Amino acid sequence: MKAALVLVSALAVIVVTAAEEKYTTKYDNVNLDEILANDRLLNKYTQCLLENDENNCTADGKELKSVIPDALSNECAKCNEKQKEGTKKVLKHLINHKPDIWAQLKAKYDPDGTYSKKYEDREKELHQ
Repeated sequence: MKAALVLVSALAVIVVTAAEEKYTTKYDNVNLDEILANDRLLNKYTQCLLENDENNCTADGKELKSVIPDALSNECAKCNEKQKEGTKKVLKHLINHKPDIWAQLKAKYDPDGTYSKKYEDREKELHQ
């Protein structure tokens, strides 16, 4: 009986931990303004996100690339507030200043337009 109680308690902890899973905060202090203002840096990140392999990716680029599909599907539910604000900043910049990159990323991560339709109103808000 005691072993069953310990097992149930352990399972409850695992379920609660899994339900509260968030993306890593390890890269939350990356200077997004510096990347967005520097075409060379921005192009390196774009290359990382668009290529099928990760040979041209930094550690933070690899992490970003790995979470994009999940973040799109769950409306960034695992993002913290800083990550949500950073995402908004980057998307606004791409939509308004780098539409060619924005189009390439949409083609890669949303080939059938599912997310474009889902987030259409949010994208309109980001247009200047």
